[in-house]
Amino acid sequence: MESKRTQAGRSAATRAGLVAAARPLFAEHGYAGVGTDQIARAAGVSRGALYHQFADKEDLFLAVFEQVEAELVARLGAGLAAADPNDPVAMMHADIDGWLAACAEPEVHRIVLIEAPAALGWERWREVGRRYGVGLVEMAVQSLMDAGAIAPQPVRPLAHVLVGALEEAALYAARAENREAATAEVRAALVRVFDGLLTSSR
Repeated sequence: MESKRTQAGRSAATRAGLVAAARPLFAEHGYAGVGTDQIARAAGVSRGALYHQFADKEDLFLAVFEQVEAELVARLGAGLAAADPNDPVAMMHADIDGWLAACAEPEVHRIVLIEAPAALGWERWREVGRRYGVGLVEMAVQSLMDAGAIAPQPVRPLAHVLVGALEEAALYAARAENREAATAEVRAALVRVFDGLLTSSR
């Protein structure tokens, strides 16, 4: 039993090491610009060890992408938790600003917005993004409904609509020639959309 636990621990460490080695390479060179030999050397393991942990390069990239997404959701969740729940406008704006600021960071911008759709395909990329993001937005929407800031309505479909708006805004800014100006434009648009959800009593 101890041997199995030790082996499982070594396997987990190898997997984590490969993800850690691949992440900066994908961020700097892109998915197509990085080979599995290069990743294995950076991780200090053999190419065979890489393929023991991951089916192929795409599978490894998926693990990197999901790690970045999980960290992003944790950051945005912390920002929402820190906002005043009695100020729904501040909560919404904090979520918008946190998302757009994160997407402007080189690593998030390259891995999440540029490389992931190309490497994984549009549908798979959207599925992963929504799997991580919808839960966070559902939590925010439910909190605002509980506070009476948004009229009661089905939470999940509204969360999907809002996640779609956030993702498309980030994609628009990421592909613009002037990303700073485009970010300001989509922020203004998102603020109008989110503020429009507030009940008239606010």
